[in-house]
Formats: sequence, C-alpha cells, structure tokens
Amino acid sequence: MALLRLLGAGWVLVRADALLPREAQGLMPAPLVALGKILRLLAGPQSRRGRPGERLAKALEGLGPVAIKLGQLLSTRADILGVDFADDLARLKDQLQPFDTQLATAVVQAGIDRPITDLFVEFGPAVAAASIAQAHRAVLADGRVVAVKVLRPGIEQDVAKDVAVLTLAADLAHRLVPLSRRLAPRDLAATVSRSLTLELDLRLEAAGADELGEVMAKDGWMSAPKVVWEGVGKRFLTLTWADGQPLSSAQSLEQPGLDRPALANALMRGFLAQALDHGVFHADLHEGNLFVGPPSAIVAVDFGIMGRIGPDERRYLAEILWGFLRRDYRRVAEIHFEAGYVPAVHSVDAFAQALRAVGQPIFGRIAKDVSMGRLLGQLFEITALFDMHLRPELVLLQKTMVTVEGVARRIDPDHDIWAAAEPVVRRWIARELSPTEKVKGVVQDAIGALQSLARLAEAERKAQPAAVPPSASGISPFWLALSVSTALTLAAILVFKSLNG
Repeated sequence: MALLRLLGAGWVLVRADALLPREAQGLMPAPLVALGKILRLLAGPQSRRGRPGERLAKALEGLGPVAIKLGQLLSTRADILGVDFADDLARLKDQLQPFDTQLATAVVQAGIDRPITDLFVEFGPAVAAASIAQAHRAVLADGRVVAVKVLRPGIEQDVAKDVAVLTLAADLAHRLVPLSRRLAPRDLAATVSRSLTLELDLRLEAAGADELGEVMAKDGWMSAPKVVWEGVGKRFLTLTWADGQPLSSAQSLEQPGLDRPALANALMRGFLAQALDHGVFHADLHEGNLFVGPPSAIVAVDFGIMGRIGPDERRYLAEILWGFLRRDYRRVAEIHFEAGYVPAVHSVDAFAQALRAVGQPIFGRIAKDVSMGRLLGQLFEITALFDMHLRPELVLLQKTMVTVEGVARRIDPDHDIWAAAEPVVRRWIARELSPTEKVKGVVQDAIGALQSLARLAEAERKAQPAAVPPSASGISPFWLALSVSTALTLAAILVFKSLNG
C-alpha cells in the first residue's frame, strides 16, 4: 500500500509538471532538463495552468500532511526559490480548505462532556486551516476571546499512511541512492514521523505552549498565548486570542509603527535564546504560526512541534556560532571534531580552511546580497568532502534555523543573521564558559566522584565485614581515595568562592 501511495504521489507531481517544471529548466543541469522533457510527455492539462509554485501547492495539498509541511518549509525560502514561487506555496501555511464548523463543535462537546455552551458563548467558523488542524474564534463565558484548535477528522489515519510512505521513501533512498546516505534518510524519516505523531495529541501541545510561554517570558523577544486548560482535550485546544496580525497576511508588515529590522532580530534572538538557554524551542516558526504588531511584538502559536537539545549540543551550537562571529575558523573546526560531526580521520586545519572559504565571503554582508542557494550548495560540497552526516538529534534544530532565517529575510531584506545572533551567543558564552562556571563544573564533578566513592566504600564495608587490610600508609585504599576526592572538592569550592568574591 505504501509503495502504491508513493508511486501515486510521483504521478500527481508529474501530471502537474511540478517535479521538474519547464519554467525552471534554465537552472537545471542537462540530464535533468532531458528527464523533465520526458516526464512532460505524461503531464496532464493542469500542467499548463498557473505558475510552477501554484501547481506544486495544489499537488502537495492533495498529497496529505507530510507533503503540505514540506511545502510550508519551502515557502519560507524565497531567497532560494524566488519570491513568486514562495508566495504561491504560502497558502499551505494556514489557508487550506476548512472542514465544517459543526464537526468541530461536536469534537469539542464530546471532549468536555457537557454542552459546549457551558464553556463558550460564541463559537465562530474557522479563521485558519492548516494540514493537521484548524482554528476557530470563540468567546468564553467570562468574556475572554480565545482561539480553539481542532484536529481534522480522520487526520490520524492520514498521518499514519503518510508516515508509511515517508518510511518507504527513506528506505529506498538509502538503498538506491548512495549519495543520500549522508543525509541519514531513515533517521530523518523517523524523526519527522515521531514529531508528526506527537502533533496528534493536543494535550501535549497545550503543555508545550505552557512551557514555551514561560521560557519566552524570560527574554521578551517572543510571547505565547495562555492555555485555557478547561478547554483542552486530545483533539482540541483552547488558547487566549493572539494579538497582532498573522505574518502570513500581506498587510502584516505594513502596520503603522512596525520596526521591521527590530522584528527580524527579535525573531532570530527569540529562537536562539530558547534553544541555547533552555534547550527547548518552537520548531515550526513559519509565517502562518506568527502574529506581529508594532513596534516589534511577536506572538507564536501552534506548539505541536517542539524541539529539544541537550547540554552538549547547546554548547556545540553556541561555540560554533561564537567562532563564526569572531571568524575563529580553527575553533569552529575543532568543535566539529569534538562533537563527532567530522570523522577524526580528517585534518582539523583542512576543515578550518574549508570553513573560511564559506564564511569570509558572506560575513558582514546583508541578506539580499548573499545567494543562499549558492551558499547551501557550497556547504553541501564541503560536507561531502569531509564525510559529514546529518545528525538525527539536530534535525528539528537545523530545519527550524532554516525556516527562521528565511522568515527573517522576508521581514527585513537587509537582515544580518550574525548581528542578530551576537548578543544571545555572547551572553551564553559569558555565562556558561566563564572561569566561574568552569570551576562550578569541577565542583559538581568532584562531588559526583565523592558520592560514587562513598557508595563504593559502603558496598566494600558490607561485602567484607572483617577489617580491610591497610595500605602501606595504614589507610584503607577506599578511604584514601575518598580523602583525596574530598580534598579536591574542598579546594574547588574555595576557588569557586574566591572567584565569586
């Protein structure tokens, strides 16, 4: 069944001339141009209607949730695909065909197990519809205006079918296209499938919205609506109404008093602060999930996909960004080797040289003067030279970084990603890699060692009730080690206290 659906998806794209469209053949190498001409022999009448982006959007909409999310990601990269193409895909963010409001109210009423009028005095038609769910404007009994998100009927079955197709496609790519193995297609498919499955329980999204709301409030670059917990169930979710205009609206960036450079910076800094400082971030920050207002207010919605990265990955990310900010390509290269991103068989110096070739031409240049398509192509070539593979644990982070940078460029064509990132990264470096923090780490490691040795000593005592033969110094080896560890711990604490005055 999955194979038939995969073949069917390919057929839909071919019939619409959306796979290798005729309009893009001037940008393709000769073999792809020839293949495109052959495929167009099979194209249907829809292939002659509309721009390539419109044809692709229509095809993706009919192919299901996973395909729609791919279109959403592509729509954020006008700098790579062109403005018209990206704009044509933009409707996939929140302008899909909604389902009937009566179905939505029935889902909510079944979930709260009482008349819906007990909770809402008004429940309007859908104001936005995406691949997984749609949102309705409603009013609570206490007068608060809220947004009620309701899953699409049968979406669980649609996602399960898409996941099966995605898994099959990844397996075929791994088997038949050796070049794709660097992208770890199977691991990538598993990560995407897992995040899609989690999106189908809106109780989890409510918890994510609540957690990220607390995180965002600490810096103020973004905010999140409040969760109305009595209006939360597995298939529906209620949040306070988001202020501002949806960024997917053409009028959103024309609001009086809007500071577009500050808005782009706030988006980038808000995302980086979430990832670096807290290890949790909104992983679906496209225009359809962002509301903006003057001068630079951003409200994020739709917390179905959340990313998490551990302490080590956060340190690697911060140090890589910091190294690029200082143009310390040697340190950036070293971090890649320390993290295991580049196999140890390669030369650190050679990799640093390659990074310099990428970084120097773009540093300090404004976004509109940098060809992101060319840059990505160069990065892909360099990563191939050094056997770098996609890291499954970083898939959502990398995907979100691509999306955020694309949205920031749409907001402000002169956006400088390095200038936006600098204060967040500098703050993290000053806090986490300062001498005080390093000593604190030593203290924590020493305390951990002390506790481990104490447990070993206790186990030794219980296992051998008789006196343990003394060492040459007359002290049990366990207690000797324990004493040394204690001395080291006390010394580290004294240093720590001196550094803190």
